[in-house]
This record gives sequence, structure tokens and C-alpha cells, in this order.
Amino acid sequence: MLNEVRRYASAGWQHKWKALLLAWVVCIAGWAYVYTLPNQYRSSARIHADADAILGQVLSGIAVDNRPSGQVETLQRTLFSRPNLERVAARTGLDLRADSAASREAMLSRLESSLRLGLQTRNLFTITYTDTDARMSRDVVQALLTLFMERATANDRQQMENARNFVNQQIQAYEIQLREAEQRRAEFRARYADLLPSETGGGATGLEQARQRLLTNRGNLQDAVARRERLKQELEQTPQVLRAGEGGTGNPALAEAERTLRELRLQYTDAHPAVAAARARVAEARALGGGGGGGGTIRNPLYEQIRTRLLDADAQIGTLERQVRQEQANVERLEALARTVPQLQAQFANMDRDYSVLRRSYEELLERRESVQLAGAARSEAERVRLEVVDPPTVPLAPIGPNRLLLGTAVLLAGLGAGAGLALLFVLLDRSFYTVTDLRKLGLPVIGSISSTEPARSQRFAAFAFACGFGLLIFAYGMVTAGGPALIARIPNLVARFVA
Repeated sequence: MLNEVRRYASAGWQHKWKALLLAWVVCIAGWAYVYTLPNQYRSSARIHADADAILGQVLSGIAVDNRPSGQVETLQRTLFSRPNLERVAARTGLDLRADSAASREAMLSRLESSLRLGLQTRNLFTITYTDTDARMSRDVVQALLTLFMERATANDRQQMENARNFVNQQIQAYEIQLREAEQRRAEFRARYADLLPSETGGGATGLEQARQRLLTNRGNLQDAVARRERLKQELEQTPQVLRAGEGGTGNPALAEAERTLRELRLQYTDAHPAVAAARARVAEARALGGGGGGGGTIRNPLYEQIRTRLLDADAQIGTLERQVRQEQANVERLEALARTVPQLQAQFANMDRDYSVLRRSYEELLERRESVQLAGAARSEAERVRLEVVDPPTVPLAPIGPNRLLLGTAVLLAGLGAGAGLALLFVLLDRSFYTVTDLRKLGLPVIGSISSTEPARSQRFAAFAFACGFGLLIFAYGMVTAGGPALIARIPNLVARFVA
């Protein structure tokens, strides 16, 4: 490996003048280009946005997001828009640099890329602009700052008005949709009221309610039939006429016992113990009273009363039977339609869900409108955002770029690299033999080598000349990077003095 390095170094030394010449050419051309680059001047301004923290805390959670930081972010997004850039270019005279549509587009693109808006703290941020003209950099920042202040005073009111109009439009649209949904829902419910759950019936359907009414009417009918049977039995056991003594006060104990028996028979059956006991007391009273008391007969008023109640029971039974038939027919009709209940319920559920979504969105919009009104009232009573210029833009005195030291160093390294690369290229293309090893690689026997016949003085002079050329290159680099601008500025004076 060391031998290879020595070989390439020895071979490259043969092309040292070509490499040095190329390095000089590259460095001179590169340094000339670096110093043709125009100076870059940067101007900046700092702005402080003072927010009313008290109103921000009061309105937090109940009003729209009108925090000062949110306003500043909105202004940041809109400040560098195309119309604003065109206004800045017109106010500062930047548009005079463009003489065609293409150059105008390029100018606006450079303007947008050179502008920077940086947020230092929550309420403190900077606007910077870089240009080849120091005064123009200040003018652009000042114009943008003026535009920023104008936007700050007008943007808030415009945003609130736009938000209010948007919410009102949405509310009107949702009102129309909500009324249409309510009408469709009501019509569907009225059309299929018997098959859908009733809101007033505890969620039961019309079929379930009809079945319940049928069961109730059947129970009432059974009770009425049973009551009629008891009245018939009572009527059969009650005599139609009474002897004169029974109808008067001849035997009050018998009359009292018969009255008690009649009342118990109206409440219980004949097998009830109380009825049996009452019957026994009646028999005992008749046995004690005998058969005297008069020979005439009268109509039994109790018989007429029981007969009247029996007629009422028959009428009630007829009414209940008619109701049972009607409910039975209604249940059969609804059961025939019951096969469509799943589809109807699914359709109604979809309509109800759509209605609920519209209703919820409508209520949210109403709340949002109230929030917008609250926010607008708060903004009318206190200044929400106050912009204050902390550091106004100034004309920069010294350029910030380009970094000629860095660029000059890069040019020097590029020149040295180009020279070394050229020497290496010649070595790779050269087929000469520089060492004994190169000869031995041909497979020929090598007895030995003869030293160079070039005098040592010539070799030392060549090395000294190359060192001087390389040193002059480094010296030129130092002059360019250290005193280059001042030297270049004095060149016209030196030329004029030499000519004179």
C-alpha cells in the first residue's frame, strides 16, 4: 500500500505544473464569481400582541375561539397571501423591477421566499425581509407592518360578521330540513298509528293495545254474565206476590230475615255459609210467624227490582258482546297487517334517527349563534387585541451575506481538489514506468535501476518554484478573504492613478 502511494506521488509530481495551473484557474474564476454576488441586507421589526386575558377566561368554553393567539395565527396565514404581496410590491416599488409577466411572477416568488414571520413568544413575533438593497429591505418590512396593522383592525370584525352570516344561513337551512322531517315523521306515524309504538301508550303498539282491550272486554263480559245468572237465580227464588200480612208489619222478623237473605244472594252464591245461615233464619221466622195475618195478596216490590236489574244486566251483556266482536275484528285486522311491522318499524326508526340528528345539529347551531353574539358583545365592550411595534424596521448598515469567507474557502478547496484530480487523471492515463515494480509487472527480468541524471539543483529549483506557486495561491486566498472587498474597492482608483 505504501509503495502504491509512493508511486502515485512520484507520478503525480511529474504533472505538478498542470495541477497548479488548473488550481489557479479554478480559484481565480471562483473568487471572481463570489465577489460578483450582491450583498444581502436584512431588516426586521418586532411586534407585541397584548391580549385581554380576563375576557379570554370569561368566554372560555361558552364562546367561539377568539383568543389573541388564534387571531395572530390567522393573520400569519393570511398576511403572505398573493393580494397582500402585490400590495407590498406596489407600495415599495418592487414591481418596477419587473418588466414582464414572467419577471413579475419571479419577483413575487422571491418576495414570498425572502419574507419571514417568526413567533418568539406567545405574543411577541418578528417580521424579517432580505434584499440586495438595504433601503428596500426596510421599506418592505414597513409596508408589511402597515398592512399587518390594517388587517388586525379589520380582520376581527370581518371574521365575526362572516361567522354570524354563516351560522344564520346554516340555521335557516336546518329549519327547512327539520320542518320537512317533522312533517314526514308525523304523516308516517298517522298512517301506521296502529302498528307503531305509541308515545302516549307507554311504547305499546296499536295491536298490543287492541289485544289488551279485547281481554278487558271479555273479562267484563264474563263478569256481566255471572252477575246475570245470579240475578236469575235470585229472581226464581223471590215470590212475585206477597200475602197482606207479609207486606205489612204483621211479622217484622220475617221481613228483616228475607231482606238480609236477598242482599247476601246479590253478593254471594247459594253455597256461601252466610247465605245458608240467612236461609235458615228465614225458615225459622216463617215457622214462628205461622200463616196468619190476612187473606189478601200484593205484588212483591223486590221481585220487580230484581227483574229490572236483570234487564239492565242483559243490556250490558249485549253491549259488551258487541264490543268484544268489534275488538276481535280489529285484532284480526291488525294481525293480518303485522307481517309488515318489521319493515315499517325499521323505516320509522330511520326517519326518527334522521330527525334526531337534524334536531341535535339545529340546537348546536342555535348555541353557536348565541356564542357568536356573546363574542361580538365582548369585543364591542373591550379591545380584544392591541398590536404594539416594539422594534420598528431600520435601514441595515452592514450586509448579512453572502458569507464570502466560507465561499472563498470552498473555492480554494475546489481548486486544490481539481488540481489533484487532474494530476491523478494524467497518472492513470500515462503508461510510463516510474518504478522498478512497474517493469516487473510486465513479467520481464529486471537487473536493477539507474538513478535520475537530472541535476539536484534543477530538482530543488523545480520544488522551490512549485512551492512558490502554491504559496502565492494561499496568499491570494488570504488577500481575498481578509482584504478582498477593500482591495477591490480601491482598484478603480489605482487604475486611474496608473493611467494618469
